[in-house]
Amino acid sequence: MLRFLIVVVLRLLGLLALLPACKQPDPPPVGDAFTDAFDRADLGADYRATADVFRLKDGALNVSNGYNHPLWLRKKLPPNAVVELDCWSKSAAGDLKVELWADGESFAENKGAYTSSGYDFIFGGWNNSKSEIARGNEHGQDVVARSDVKVELGRKYHWKIVRQGGHIEWFIDDMQKPFLVMDDSHPFVGAGHEYLGVNDWEADVWFDNLSIRKLD
Repeated sequence: MLRFLIVVVLRLLGLLALLPACKQPDPPPVGDAFTDAFDRADLGADYRATADVFRLKDGALNVSNGYNHPLWLRKKLPPNAVVELDCWSKSAAGDLKVELWADGESFAENKGAYTSSGYDFIFGGWNNSKSEIARGNEHGQDVVARSDVKVELGRKYHWKIVRQGGHIEWFIDDMQKPFLVMDDSHPFVGAGHEYLGVNDWEADVWFDNLSIRKLD
C-alpha cells in the first residue's frame, strides 16, 4: 500500500511539473498619467524587484548595493512621455541611475556586468566622474556624456526627461537647457522597450515623487 501511494505521488508531481508556470499579470499601462510619492510601508503590486535591496523609508524609495538588479515599474510606459522624479545620493560616489523604455525584467547575473534593454540615465556615475544617456550598453559607444557636473552629497535633484520619438531631453533642476540630449535614429519602441526601472551599483541613493505623463 505504501509503495502504491509513493508511485501515485510521484506521478502527480510529474504532471504538475508539466503545467505552465502561473505568471502574475502586469497591471494596466500608465495611460495618460501615473504618480507615486512612495509614502507607504510596502512597494506593492505595481513594482517588480529583482533583488531584495529596495526599501521605502521616510516617504521615499531607497536602495544601496543593488549591483544592477533594478526595481521595475510593472506599468507600461507610453512611447512618448514626460518622466519626472526627485533623487539624491548619500554617497560621495553619486551614481544616480534610472532606466527607461526597457524590458521590465532584466538584471545582472550575480554581481556582474549588465547591458540595459532601454535607455540609461546616469548622473555622477563611475565614482562621480561622468554622466550620460546610454542607448543600451552604458559602457559602449552609443552614448552622450559630460563630466563637468558632479552629484553633490545629499542634495535633492529634480529630473525631467522628455521623449518624442527618437528625441530625448534630460533636464535637471531649473536648467533652461537640457542637461543632455540624445537623438536616436532607431528608437526603442514596442515589446521589450516599455518599462521604467530604478537601478543602482553600490551607492546609497534615494528616489521620490515619480510622475509619468503621456505626450501625443
